Amino acid sequence: MQRVTSRNAAFQQWQALLTNRTKRHRAGELVVQGVRPITLAVEHGWTVRTWLVDADRSLSAWAHAMLDRVRTRRYALSTELMRELGGKEDEAPELLAVVGMPPDDLGRITVDDAFLGVVLDRPNNPGNVGTVARSLDAFGGAGLVVAGHAADPYDPRAVRASTGSIFSVPAVRVPSGREVLDWVAAQRDAGRPLTLVGTDEHGDVELADHDLTGPTLLLVGNETTGLSAAWREACDVMVSIPMLGAASSLNAASATTVVLYEAVRQRRRG
Repeated sequence: MQRVTSRNAAFQQWQALLTNRTKRHRAGELVVQGVRPITLAVEHGWTVRTWLVDADRSLSAWAHAMLDRVRTRRYALSTELMRELGGKEDEAPELLAVVGMPPDDLGRITVDDAFLGVVLDRPNNPGNVGTVARSLDAFGGAGLVVAGHAADPYDPRAVRASTGSIFSVPAVRVPSGREVLDWVAAQRDAGRPLTLVGTDEHGDVELADHDLTGPTLLLVGNETTGLSAAWREACDVMVSIPMLGAASSLNAASATTVVLYEAVRQRRRG
């Protein structure tokens, strides 16, 4: 095991994976922080390229289990350096994982008769992206698409908000909606009748009144501007969530979670 005792070139590269989106995607890897995210990444077959280990402490049974399960390159870092990479000022992690990213291929998302997926249109907030991934995972969703100039689903803030669900639900980035609509058309041509459901406070149908029991792709707009005109035109239906208090709308992640719950409620009732 190679020891790292200073902020050398390797350390700076790991730090860049956490802070610099361009370098993260150029390298095709991310640093995973936290017991649950690391565990889920390993359990779902993501490629751990490098382990970073706190050299100044005795490792837990969990850490030993992870290291035994995936035998790959290891670096031993001081507690101080691990704290800098760990994302918490008052606590140093015992173990971090440098994990390879999968390709941004919509083919990673499987569509069947029970399909439930989400497209986020130009989301600004990494936390919202991670929260949606977590909700999709909780409600049995099959995939998340992040479209346009948007927050990165592999941003550490998104990974933390997902509590690791970003590793169990396929998340695919696409440059625009065109790639998604071509994919939807191919699914329909193959006999999978995907319905595109948009969300808007002025939607045509109240959420509970729309049938969500078939294969459904939910479209959720930008936190500030909502769905683009092109996405609205592509939707088969626009649904609204009834607002009973002073709030006129929910934030993107909350609204997505409500719709996913309603879809599961209808399907279980059916």
